[in-house]
Amino acid sequence: MQLAKPVGRNAAAIKYDILSALTVHALSGDKHRQRSILRIIALITTRYNWRSNELSIGREEIARLWTVNERTVKREMSKFRALGWIAVKRPAARGRVAVYEIDLKQIMIDTQDIWPVIGSDFLARMSDEPEPETNIVPFTAKPGPSVSDEADAWTQVQSILHGRDPELWASWFQHLSETDRAGGSVTLMAPSRFMADYISQKWSQRLLAAYSRVDPSIRTVRVESAE
Repeated sequence: MQLAKPVGRNAAAIKYDILSALTVHALSGDKHRQRSILRIIALITTRYNWRSNELSIGREEIARLWTVNERTVKREMSKFRALGWIAVKRPAARGRVAVYEIDLKQIMIDTQDIWPVIGSDFLARMSDEPEPETNIVPFTAKPGPSVSDEADAWTQVQSILHGRDPELWASWFQHLSETDRAGGSVTLMAPSRFMADYISQKWSQRLLAAYSRVDPSIRTVRVESAE
């Protein structure tokens, strides 16, 4: 899937495409999905900074924007984090609201089934691979793990991570192994302390989102070092 960053001369068209995909995805579902998607659209259109990929807003303000209580906000934002659509970029601190980032590519991946409904031109824009503009040899993605009906949870998670970003999977995630999964928590093992720390800092939300799709009971993912 091709998704350019929504900045520059074509920014407006890209933003319309993303919002169109979200809207039609909502309308293809029941009233619960429609209300949930409408809420994230409200956040995007009123508070989201497309250029910096930052959503700076407090729970109280979200509740006012959605006309709900803060418990509903907490539950709904948790759902978006489990989907991998929203991640905490900087947690709230004294006198400062939380800053979130929105994974637009994951949103588009999750709305692929409705692209043909929007139109063949939309499908072509989202599906066509761009022509190479330089003489740099493109990265050849390493095949991901094969998944069968009997595949264990970790193999399914690896497949999801590979499908989301083959280059990132080949560089980082394929080197992990699952060592423990119980009580809503998963422990993964990395071959080095550097890799464990880096993945924990940069990609823990993506790991949790992938696990949530396979086993919704998973609430935390830890990455430890074999060293």
